[in-house]
Amino acid sequence: MDEIINKVAQSGLETIDLEQFYPQGEIVVFDLKPFLFMEMILKEKDFRTALQSHDWEQYRQKNVGIICSVDTVIPLWAYMLVMSYLQPVAAYVAAGDAEFIYKTVYLRNIGQLDTSAYVDKRIVIKGCGDKRVSEVAYAEITRLLRPVVKSLMYGEPCSTVPIYKNKG
Repeated sequence: MDEIINKVAQSGLETIDLEQFYPQGEIVVFDLKPFLFMEMILKEKDFRTALQSHDWEQYRQKNVGIICSVDTVIPLWAYMLVMSYLQPVAAYVAAGDAEFIYKTVYLRNIGQLDTSAYVDKRIVIKGCGDKRVSEVAYAEITRLLRPVVKSLMYGEPCSTVPIYKNKG
């Protein structure tokens, strides 16, 4: 009887699952609108007083985006002031909506990958999973790995789409 050979196991392919870099923790939005006079005008003294009395603990270990949901002129220092309150308690804070925070945290997590572990290797970026993986994650992992890998593919080890092959 012929021995069954697992060619996928012998191929030397390594799989990277982008879900391992998925943003951890809740993503919430801090809206400047309720802190504005008539929800339209920033009055510095009132704004500062409102921020001082705000419960910042509700953002503990969360990923927070700072937005203003009303179309009005907000001085840039207002975002800085809100950041100064959020930064000590939140896991991550940036000016932007929830989608921006999701993508930014995802990129930050992928950016911590030690690419030296993948030099001259054949890598498959897993294509399916349980979580929504952003296109920015696929683009970023490609940007980071292309300079060091022997080849880069998308999909599953048994069925891949070639992305890059080092011809050197």
